[in-house]
Amino acid sequence: MPYSVLDTFAGAGGFSLGFQLAGAKIIGAIEMDSWACKTFQFNHPDATVMQGDITAMTDNQIIDAFGNPRPDILLGGPPCQGYSICNKNNGDHKDPRNSLFEEFIRVGRLLKPKVIIMENVPNLIKAHTLSQELVINIITSELRSLGYHVDYRILEATDYGIPQIRKRLFVIASTSRLINPFPEKTHTTTSIPDLFKAQLEKCPTLWDALSDLPEIDACGGAEECDYSKPPQNEYQRLLRNESNKLFNHKAMNHSKRLVERFASMNWGDSTCDVPDHLRPIKRNSTEFSEKAYDQNNRRMHPDRQCHTVPASFYANFVHPYMNRNFTAREGARIQSFPDWYVFKGKPTVVSHKLLQREGRLEEKHLCQYNQIGNAVPPLLAKAIADNILKQLNDEYVRSRQQSRTKRESSNQIQRCGILSLLS
Repeated sequence: MPYSVLDTFAGAGGFSLGFQLAGAKIIGAIEMDSWACKTFQFNHPDATVMQGDITAMTDNQIIDAFGNPRPDILLGGPPCQGYSICNKNNGDHKDPRNSLFEEFIRVGRLLKPKVIIMENVPNLIKAHTLSQELVINIITSELRSLGYHVDYRILEATDYGIPQIRKRLFVIASTSRLINPFPEKTHTTTSIPDLFKAQLEKCPTLWDALSDLPEIDACGGAEECDYSKPPQNEYQRLLRNESNKLFNHKAMNHSKRLVERFASMNWGDSTCDVPDHLRPIKRNSTEFSEKAYDQNNRRMHPDRQCHTVPASFYANFVHPYMNRNFTAREGARIQSFPDWYVFKGKPTVVSHKLLQREGRLEEKHLCQYNQIGNAVPPLLAKAIADNILKQLNDEYVRSRQQSRTKRESSNQIQRCGILSLLS
């Protein structure tokens, strides 16, 4: 039987998809956003998806849904707002015991899985409360209080063949101590000594990820379309995985002026580098904006790995050759989602801050770009899963062998006893 997985704070399901690709069975998800739930359910039709605020879910609801049989592995990336920028004002007042992390712990306490894995931003490892207590120490202490062995490490996506510079913190808790909790590196982005070349592969570049996709201009593409050329490399063959259709490859509807701005940019340029007459204009005005954000609309280098794909990456990157931002599918390729994985909901939505300011929270959803940018890269999750599942399997085999040895020893003692009585 494959190991079973429950994904909490699941989003689109990139974390659990990696475990599925490693051979695990995804039994369910807990997620608040309705569009993300639709994405998860469409791609995992046999899973039980609970949509709603986890803080409003009772213990009995969670146990009834996932307690029989209980999952072997619990995944989750509980939002820890404030930890992306650490040590401001001499400390971060947010305590994980008063946050959604405690809900993640609650699920672990109720279901008692063999392994619990939490993903979060790297700066969580440096964050501390106003009382100067390290947040990571609080988290590990909470997990150990449940009887788990706990390890944590920051992993870099490029070390596992994902064409994206993306660091994430992973906390792994297990009922039995894992010899090697984290996977060994499989890829490199730099030239390395000949001695190691046979061990580490070269990490794909941005263009390695995208070069086979249909070339579309701004306003072009479609939610479903055909491929225009065969795969060009192993990464593309891996993500196509016999898919005969391409989904979510729809370009944004840029204005003529924005296309002209992009056309003026070279690799590495951002909005700060465009000619004065193409500078952004203030909202509802004809005046040039005095603000220019260096991280907005940067044209990516094709022969390098992409910068970190954030939740709003539709405004962060410009295609290396086309005068437009990335499509959702191009972001999914950079994140290592397979082409058959379909993202539901609209491609983009109005700013969440604007919706909150205007009291339109019923319109707040995770669009396709949000779902992709928030996800754990599936191939990174698969590397973690491969490593952990192998150790769980090895432990299971050892346990079976020990049980067999004990039975044989017991039978031998009984036979010796019987023979002794007969003699």
